[in-house]
Amino acid sequence: MRWFLFVPLLLVLALFAVSNQGDVELRLWPFDPTLVAPLGVTVLVLAGVGFLLGALIAWSAALPARRRAVRYEQAARLLEGELAALKAREGAARRAADTGRVTEAELVPALGARR
Repeated sequence: MRWFLFVPLLLVLALFAVSNQGDVELRLWPFDPTLVAPLGVTVLVLAGVGFLLGALIAWSAALPARRRAVRYEQAARLLEGELAALKAREGAARRAADTGRVTEAELVPALGARR
């Protein structure tokens, strides 16, 4: 799906670079040196720099969400492990209670303490 957007944009940029071969003089105001380069190449380089800058900003903005997701996944794995252990313990206690080896007070100690 991304290719449907990326390929036409790349094609337009390449056609622009080929069509605009004239030189352009580039200066940064407080500094004196100038750079002379073809307009098409200049635009392609600036587009690439803009793309990389936007990608860096988007990546850095997503970092907190990624960290939270990792923490939540770790917590979910821990809770799933605890749940599996509790289910196994419950199953063993029920089997022991069904065979008559354990009293109900031993099966559920909190209920036995209240009575």
